[in-house]
Amino acid sequence: NNNLGSGRGGASPYDDDTSSTSTTSAGSPIPDFNASNIQLSTVAPAFGISSSAAAASGLQTRQPDYLDYDQKGRGIFSIMCTNSGISYLVGVTIGGLYGLKEGLARTPSSRWKVKLNSVLNHCGRHGSGLGNMMGASAIMYSLYEGVADSFELDAYTGPI
Repeated sequence: NNNLGSGRGGASPYDDDTSSTSTTSAGSPIPDFNASNIQLSTVAPAFGISSSAAAASGLQTRQPDYLDYDQKGRGIFSIMCTNSGISYLVGVTIGGLYGLKEGLARTPSSRWKVKLNSVLNHCGRHGSGLGNMMGASAIMYSLYEGVADSFELDAYTGPI
């Protein structure tokens, strides 16, 4: 097949070129995807292989890939927002469930509207209090962690 090296891939019954040969009939709805016409040096970068290594015949001695341990992760502000948001949501959920229990237990009346009002009041009181406390604690922890990382306090205190 003379499509090798032309960048046109395998022969297809839908090609306009009449010089290419096709193994399927012209009326077949499925094109011929012949993988033998794919050039590995063209698609190798998509798989993380250098083009020169893919073009070389046989296996060559390759250097090992070492991990870079000095990478910068997310910033202090991003970590702080994530930690405080997750902590706040967990605190509001736990406090709200505790408020639901307390609101049902301490309802002064058996009427539906009074019970609902009591449950909502207790859920709001306990949920917001615990959520704010956990969110503020997460912000303090994240700031401390960021300062400790920026000053590399592990060198002085040792790993914890």
